Amino acid sequence: MTGFDLHIVFDCANPDLVARFWMEALGGYDFPMPVPDGFTTWDEWADAQRIPVDQRPTGRTLVDQDRDRPDIFFLQVPEAKAGKNRLHLDIKVAPGLSGADRRTKITAETQRLTALGATISQTLDEPDGFHLIMQDPEGNEFCVA
Repeated sequence: MTGFDLHIVFDCANPDLVARFWMEALGGYDFPMPVPDGFTTWDEWADAQRIPVDQRPTGRTLVDQDRDRPDIFFLQVPEAKAGKNRLHLDIKVAPGLSGADRRTKITAETQRLTALGATISQTLDEPDGFHLIMQDPEGNEFCVA
């Protein structure tokens, strides 16, 4: 078997918004190149360089700085999200915990993610476990368990 890299790719309307959400949500990820000194965003830098908007990159990339997790790409697409995701991420925040401890850890994480711009779409309290289905700022579903 040949080795390969795995990248995760999100189609989105606003790559910077969605990338910044996931950078904070997952922790340990960052942009591969920092914004140049004196600027707060790449668009601000591009404005200063007089780069026309239609010639700027339409995507963002996150690279794991702490571990060896896949790179995550955010590509701008013209169409809006339609329907349920066929693939989603699970954020496992309570491994090894059960009962009230598990619920407390998951609830705290969902509060943090909500403050970052996520929304809760469903709370599932089933015999096989407590978890929440959430959506990022553009409606991409993910689970917190």
